[in-house]
This record gives sequence, structure tokens and C-alpha cells, in this order.
Amino acid sequence: MLEWWDSAGVDMLVEGEVRDWFAKPAPLRAEPQPEPAVAAVPPAVPQTLPELIAWRTGEAAPEAGWHTPVIPPTIVADSAWTIFVDMPEPEDTDTLWSGPAGALLDRMLAAVGLSRESVQLVPLCFARPLTGQVPADAAPRLVELATRFLSLVQPKKLLLLGHAATRAVVGAEAWPPELRLHDVNRYETNTQVVATYHPRSLIERPAAKSETWKHLLLLSRGPSL
Repeated sequence: MLEWWDSAGVDMLVEGEVRDWFAKPAPLRAEPQPEPAVAAVPPAVPQTLPELIAWRTGEAAPEAGWHTPVIPPTIVADSAWTIFVDMPEPEDTDTLWSGPAGALLDRMLAAVGLSRESVQLVPLCFARPLTGQVPADAAPRLVELATRFLSLVQPKKLLLLGHAATRAVVGAEAWPPELRLHDVNRYETNTQVVATYHPRSLIERPAAKSETWKHLLLLSRGPSL
């Protein structure tokens, strides 16, 4: 019998079971796919000012991993002005504006009859990035948090110091600053807003101090000048 198969040209073993060679092949089973990653939902922002300050200085804040001192803003009840800046200064460790730029700010305020005790300082970033620039990936979230913060503070007069602070409140088109009083109805109240140069820029460019002086007078006395 084996000789017959050998003569027929069959020289290897074959299956012993009957196969339907015209049957459709069984569909291939799809490999299991991993579940799509779910984007992390940002934690809910607290609704009161003390809770928001505590949250902004805690582990959930955008600045928590920057490895630089986290400095809360200075809140003053019934403040004459709210001053919005981009971040703490390089010299700051416990309080905002402890270096040369802070000393210049004190002189600027004194020139219009104000002092640190009569204004509140609010930074966009509660810590200073190592680069000295607001991180692009964190900027939208920081602006959102700053808007919430200012809504709780409800400033009547808001002074914006520098490009980043100005862009966060009135937009990039408002820079370089002009002699203009912006009316902003965004923080649960009507706010008069003036943008001007950051004190650290004035240290580098003293010629801009005269223009800044006009900005301060505009916010202090109104557009009648």
C-alpha cells in the first residue's frame, strides 16, 4: 500500500482527518486593544478666597513641581489698587517683591500717594519658573485660575505690570502699553484697568519711567488729565 502512494508522488505525511477544502476560512480573531487613555480631569477649583489660596499653594497647583518657593499673594481688605504681575522676583522667598524691583514699585506707589499696605499684589504664577518665563503649556490654566482669583477679589482698579500680566487680562494686542484706561466687566464688578511696564523693565530702561508715570496718574486720577 505504501508503495502505491510513493509511486503516486506522495512523499510526506498528511492529516488523517477529512478536510472541506472549499469551506470559507474561519475569521481571524482581532487582537485585544488597550483601553484608550482617559485624560486627567483637572481638580475642581475652590469657591472661596481662603480655600483658593490654600489650593493654589498646595500639591494640586500648576506650580507645585517647579522646585521654587511658592509665594501667596498679598490680600488687603478694601485695597485701593490690585496689582497684577507675572511671577515673583528672583530674590523672593517668603514675600513678593523683596528685591530691587520691589523697591522701585514702592517708589512708584508713593508717587501717587499709595503704599504696599494699601494695595494687594496678585501674581499670575505663584512660583517663579526656573526659566523666568511663564511656561507655554501651563499658561492657559494659570490664566483661568487668575481670572477666578480676581473674580473673588473684585478689584475696582487693576494695574497690570508687564507683558504677561497684560496679555492675561486685556490681550496681547494691548502691548506695548498705551495711555489708555480699559473698562473690564469680568470680575463680578466693573474694573478700571491700566497696563504699564514692569519695574524690572524700568530698571533696564529708565527712559520708560516718564511713560509709566502717566499710566499711574491715569489709574489714580482718571482720564480727565
